[in-house]
Amino acid sequence: MNMHTNEFASGGSSGWAKAGTQPRIAIVGAGMSGIAAVVKLREAGYTDLTVYEKSDKVGGTWRENQYPGLSCDVPSRWYSFTFNLNPDWSHRFSYGPEIQAYMEETAEKFGVTKIVRFNTPVTDLTYEGPQWKLTDGNGDVEHYDVVISATGVLHKPTLPNIDGLDSFEGDMFHTARWDHSVKLEGRKVGIIGTGSTAAQIIGAITHKVGTMNVFQRTPQWMIPLPQKEYASGWKWLMRKFPALQKASFNFYYKTMVKNFGAATTGDQEKLAEVQKACTEHLEEAIADPVLRAKLTPSYQAACKRLIFCSEFYPAISRDNANLITEGITRITPKGIETEDGKLHELDVLILATGFDASAFILPTKVTGENGQDLGESWDGSPRAHRAVGMPGFPNFWMLEGPTGPVGNLSLITISERQVDYVISMLNKMRDEGLEAIAPKQASFDAYNKSMAERAPQTVWASGGCDSWYFDKSGTPNLYPFPPQQYLEDMHNPDFSEFRLIADVKEGDAVTGSA
Repeated sequence: MNMHTNEFASGGSSGWAKAGTQPRIAIVGAGMSGIAAVVKLREAGYTDLTVYEKSDKVGGTWRENQYPGLSCDVPSRWYSFTFNLNPDWSHRFSYGPEIQAYMEETAEKFGVTKIVRFNTPVTDLTYEGPQWKLTDGNGDVEHYDVVISATGVLHKPTLPNIDGLDSFEGDMFHTARWDHSVKLEGRKVGIIGTGSTAAQIIGAITHKVGTMNVFQRTPQWMIPLPQKEYASGWKWLMRKFPALQKASFNFYYKTMVKNFGAATTGDQEKLAEVQKACTEHLEEAIADPVLRAKLTPSYQAACKRLIFCSEFYPAISRDNANLITEGITRITPKGIETEDGKLHELDVLILATGFDASAFILPTKVTGENGQDLGESWDGSPRAHRAVGMPGFPNFWMLEGPTGPVGNLSLITISERQVDYVISMLNKMRDEGLEAIAPKQASFDAYNKSMAERAPQTVWASGGCDSWYFDKSGTPNLYPFPPQQYLEDMHNPDFSEFRLIADVKEGDAVTGSA
């Protein structure tokens, strides 16, 4: 085990801001938010950065997910870094491999890759005011002035709790661990789940498998994906006139926020438009009334994450596709047994069963002031102050943290705004010689109380569905106000919401500990 400390390790000094030095900043994760953090922190003058990545390359969710049909449901022109707009997107909605290539290209272009410690997960973070002691998977220990969690939301696959799961004798894998060595052509394939991932996979592979058995617990509303391949001339124009790229970015940004963002957070007129589009899509695409009935949800469109997909309905209508709505009793060595007593024999079983949406930086053990354990504090219902900070965890920030805007929005834009917010905190520390900053408990409580009070007005809570948006608390773990409000707040921090700690040994000398 190696230990690296600087002159401020373990609270043995007045901190970086008073000393007038660069803060040592650890960034956990090299996905989209980690890349954005490095680039924007450097632009702001913070250059002593180290990125820890559990895998062997950058990319995050786009590295992890490599299944057939993978595409983004946010337009490419908006699903881009503002500092690296891409004139060469091939489609209006990009496919997974192209986005992963964009992530890698951006990381190389801006010098992110060279400061990433690959294959190095962070296992423990312990606050030793004003610094954090970081222990990685190799047992190495270092001290940092600031820690930024950029682990993302959906990164820990969830396996179904079904009897006999381990007994299946065929090929079986989770969608986030796609096994490309497994042959699908002509084989009996089963897939558990009908969410966005499953819909894309079913649309991509049904035509080539022998039979496709889709095990559906709950039907999903889907809206057609208005896909378009960009012509070479259009790409040339984008390269020639960069202002067009910015205009396209702003157009899709405003369109998605004002329509889908508004529809989910209380705009009933916009929500009715979404419902109409979904209903018409189902009625036009599925001619068989029996199949259409099975595919018709009993809840409001957009209550679950809205699925943008044009290929699922044609695929599930094929002669070799079976939509199975009877509940699963058990998995056997030969296939899946359903409640009607039927055994559906399978050669391949695909688990499209999603992720643990309450994990965030966990299972890394994070210990704050007075031994406060982050996992225990959350207890299955993760919350944060403005989705970026936690009381009792000074100098610890999260990108894409709990209660942030998710839905059908560009997480790249959200991450960039959150990095700007963190930079404001660092600037405050630098300008006032502070040792630490953390949200006040009272501010955290008031903020999350307002969120809980607003949640019933969202379609996620009122639409009559159960989804991965709900956590142990029984309420959706999402930002319930119009997303534009959140994005604006990220550029207007209210420092009265924070403990501004001048000296960690003497307590909160600036603002008190309320």
